[in-house]
Amino acid sequence: MKVFVKIQIIALVFLGLMQGSCIEKQTYPDEPIIEYKNFLITTNAQGFDQTGYFIISFTDGDGDIGLDQGDTNPPYNPGSEYYYNFFITIYEKNNGIFQELSAPYNARIPNVNPEGIDKDLKGDIQIEMDLSLFAIVLTNDTIKMDAYIVDRALNASNTITTPEFVLNLQ
Repeated sequence: MKVFVKIQIIALVFLGLMQGSCIEKQTYPDEPIIEYKNFLITTNAQGFDQTGYFIISFTDGDGDIGLDQGDTNPPYNPGSEYYYNFFITIYEKNNGIFQELSAPYNARIPNVNPEGIDKDLKGDIQIEMDLSLFAIVLTNDTIKMDAYIVDRALNASNTITTPEFVLNLQ
């Protein structure tokens, strides 16, 4: 009985190794590449838009997307250009023409590979946006956004543009 169990375990390990070797490993460039996936909006009890969820997909070949909470030394120090690593430019539609808002909406992506094990990364990033802040600066209800990310080696991704959205703000 014990011999059969050992053979079965060895056979399962062998089959797992064989199956794993058939899967082609993906390799990506060291610079992050992003694609727009979605912008989801939740509303409050009064029916006004409250929170936006900006979702992108990404690939990165050297696995250095995101910052740890303690990453505050240069070049990631507060006030530095690279304190944030997710950069969003918001455009408001006025008379049929999109105009850039003066205040960007930037964010810090947490380290998506804290153990540093995986070098070739692929995944989704979701940024939560407080839409009540938009009500302060917007004069019209239609926006679109440009976005890009920067990895820890300061490699910038491509820039993506969202479709336009009509917001229902207070």
